[in-house]
Amino acid sequence: MSLRCFWDERQRAHDPCSEFFNGALHPAADVPERVDSVLAAVGPVEAPTAHTEAELLGLLGQVHAPAYLDLLSTAHDEWRALGREGDVLPYAFGRHRPARALDRIDARLGQHCYDTCAPIAAGTWGALLAGADTLLGALEAVRSGGHAFALTRPPGHHAGPDYMGGYSYLNWAAVAAVHAGQRTAILDLDYHHGNGTQDIVAGREGIAFASLHADPATDYPFFWGHAEESRGNVRNRPLPRGTGFANYDAATARALEWLGETGPEVLIISFGADTFVDDPISHFALETADYARLGVRVAGLGLPTLIVLEGGYAVDALGRNVASFLSAF
Repeated sequence: MSLRCFWDERQRAHDPCSEFFNGALHPAADVPERVDSVLAAVGPVEAPTAHTEAELLGLLGQVHAPAYLDLLSTAHDEWRALGREGDVLPYAFGRHRPARALDRIDARLGQHCYDTCAPIAAGTWGALLAGADTLLGALEAVRSGGHAFALTRPPGHHAGPDYMGGYSYLNWAAVAAVHAGQRTAILDLDYHHGNGTQDIVAGREGIAFASLHADPATDYPFFWGHAEESRGNVRNRPLPRGTGFANYDAATARALEWLGETGPEVLIISFGADTFVDDPISHFALETADYARLGVRVAGLGLPTLIVLEGGYAVDALGRNVASFLSAF
């Protein structure tokens, strides 16, 4: 099977200035330069077919709540209409309070966000729609029996059915799994747990989800990803800081064995290269060459495979690491 790569230039429009964590504003980690690193390494890419916003909302509405999609599409305009500068960021959170019909943008944000690491910039909504086009192009290639890489940004696996967080707004892996129309396995290979994916697919017939990630006792997102959450169609495999390739590969093998037992027809990989030894916000120890061996392990499942990009913030090395993993396909 051949590998096709998809990218839409309109995704560059997501270019937030800052995010808030550890008690201070920091420059945003998900910068467009990540794309340049990947594009330089993976070779030719295909531009996907463009769909209307209405068509894409119909697709996204299979996974994400209408009120949440409405917020994403209007938040920046509402923010500016109040005379505010910069990116949209919440400061009050009410996700665990009773749902209320609140109009103020700050309240709406607090109902649909769980952290301060998902700023909405002027071009975020347009970039997200372009990401959906990119995902659809890659998914169609996989439906035809091949492999595909969707260079999707911003990342997606922290976005839940009605919430954003962790640089994530739309959950690419979950949207693809629900839209695939086949029995699907999702394998999350990012340093951080795919909490949004878990919340979306838990209990869904025909979708199995396995995640390898840093132990949430020590690392973001803290409140999801613990081993005891493994039940039904969800398997979590938390790993300690400092994990190197040998232990990571062994955990991947166990996850693939379980996913294979669920009888999938399609494999979706949430691939984050923030497992890299020099990633600035993560603490695993994989080297560039390890990703090729990891790819061989995953490709051994023998399924048409869709790979979506998640994290990876060592920008200079990101392209090499992605290309190393993709080489197996």
